[in-house]
Amino acid sequence: MLEYFTPGKVYEVLLTTRTNVTPIGVVREGETLRFKLFRGRSFEDLLSAPEASIQVTNDVELIVKAALNFDTGVEIVSNSGWRWIKGLPGLYGIVRHELKEWRDGLGEAEVLHGRFTAIGEIPGQLPPRPFSRADCALVEMAVLFTRFRVSSSEELRKKIKTLYELYKHLGGDSRVAEHIIESLKYRSE
Repeated sequence: MLEYFTPGKVYEVLLTTRTNVTPIGVVREGETLRFKLFRGRSFEDLLSAPEASIQVTNDVELIVKAALNFDTGVEIVSNSGWRWIKGLPGLYGIVRHELKEWRDGLGEAEVLHGRFTAIGEIPGQLPPRPFSRADCALVEMAVLFTRFRVSSSEELRKKIKTLYELYKHLGGDSRVAEHIIESLKYRSE
């Protein structure tokens, strides 16, 4: 399955660790997938146990719900120390990591730089869901919203609203998008 990841391109996938499922961006380098992970449950899981799975999905709602810690309704399978989402294709393996400092407009944070090496494949099949331009806008809205929750930046609020308008223009109708917009209003009061 690793052969489907074009080297140098960022792919949004689902990382399943001992206690959590979270979306991450991965980049293939040779036979590994590298990623950055900010502090949270998956970060803590990887500090204590290197086993993880990486799975692909074309269900943008699943990615966004996992990013925002909403109920995803997925079934988790456990097998010899690894966990993964039932039915989604992917890889299971070991994460080697390094902790580094990250600095940006929101401040400083500790980041886990992970290098995932696959040990085996996870069987699964994706439904024939066509590619949607609205889904791209929803993913970007969710990424910015996770940063907004930390900073309440007016610049991020404007970017999210602009993406929401594009999302609606492209036919998007997700309840998750509506939640993001409602949360922006709540945070401005």
